[in-house]
Amino acid sequence: MNELINADFTRRVVVATNDLPWIPSPQAGIERRLLDRIGGEVARATSLVRYVPDSAFPPHVHALGEELLVLDGIFSDEHGDYPQGTYIRNPPGSSHSPRTAPGCTILVKLRQMPSTEARRIVLDTTATAWQPSDVDGHHRQLLYASNETEEVVTLEKLATGVSLRPTECPGGEEIFLLAGTLTDDYGRYGARTWIRSPAGFRGNFGSREGAVFWAKRGHLRRGS
Repeated sequence: MNELINADFTRRVVVATNDLPWIPSPQAGIERRLLDRIGGEVARATSLVRYVPDSAFPPHVHALGEELLVLDGIFSDEHGDYPQGTYIRNPPGSSHSPRTAPGCTILVKLRQMPSTEARRIVLDTTATAWQPSDVDGHHRQLLYASNETEEVVTLEKLATGVSLRPTECPGGEEIFLLAGTLTDDYGRYGARTWIRSPAGFRGNFGSREGAVFWAKRGHLRRGS
């Protein structure tokens, strides 16, 4: 079965993920909120995944990679334990056996890396310094950047009342709001809102109350 969820990458999508149901996965104790998906159980997908305490997923290989951000709890595998705020990229061909003791929720993207990506990345964003941008009250952490694909992944923070300058996004933009609120020409968004904007979109986010968000840009350049 080929499941299609928000599969048209030329369209802007906004999802208040707290309003979505948790859908049981084939593995007991693991549930999902599906944000975009092309495929069946093996799919190109963006999801929120929730593990109950003491749950585990069988060993598996990520043929086209896995990218994830730990939103709460502690996510673990045979390589280590990753608390809230950990950013991980498992490259194509890598394998692991995910598990958790206390339970956790992760934002995860599957089968979205080029086959040439080879380096595993693990970053503790809670221990990484914030770097100021050229806009007062806007700080960033660079999580990943590729000259090959022009993909850039950041964690960003806006102080109260700060607005960013209108920015062209020739390769598209994906935002997951971790805390606070964001506003743009289309509306106001609360925590755990997921926003995917297509290639050619012009963004201009601001925040009245302050915000922290994960951002991914450049990866939709070819509509994938």
